[in-house]
Amino acid sequence: MPTFAFTLLVDGPDLQSEQNLDALFEAGCDDATFGSREHIQYADFHRQAPTLAQALSSAIRDVQAAVPGSRVLRVEPEEFVSLSAIATRTHRSREYVRLLAEGKRGPGGFPSAVRWIDARTRVWRWSDVAEWFETCMGKAPAPRTDVDVIVIFNGLLEAGRHVQRLSRDQDREAVAEFVREDEELRSLLGTRGLKSPRGARTAS
Repeated sequence: MPTFAFTLLVDGPDLQSEQNLDALFEAGCDDATFGSREHIQYADFHRQAPTLAQALSSAIRDVQAAVPGSRVLRVEPEEFVSLSAIATRTHRSREYVRLLAEGKRGPGGFPSAVRWIDARTRVWRWSDVAEWFETCMGKAPAPRTDVDVIVIFNGLLEAGRHVQRLSRDQDREAVAEFVREDEELRSLLGTRGLKSPRGARTAS
């Protein structure tokens, strides 16, 4: 069975307290190392599972079930990447990647940056870059499916975090209804119905 390496960024109680470390170990997180950087807690996992999606879903459930009040915020590796990060992930020099991005090397058509951090720093969406390397350079820097899985999980985690912040029941119910009634989304997720945050009746 393959082993998947990834990092969960976690908000909430101190994961490194003796009590919580014991609870995490008992919950099956003995394949993770816990720490913090710049006041953000993390869990570095090396988890065996048939697929990355199964590894992520089980790790997120285990952490949040073991430590009440904890919430996984994001999965790393990060989706938005600089030229330096692209160079590291593709095992190339930053200068070479810069030339690819500017169309001065390679086949051209490098994905456009999605935002500027400051006047000199651009960032790209890693899923776009990985797809370009696979299509135009003949070799993907990471399995495409794994890249997409992380994007999906981060999107779901982000959506869940913002839904919890909604103060009006009407807004929460409207979001839940949209998800239940969106046929394309339900088809993509392979589910016949989804429950609302407040337990509204599932559509059939």
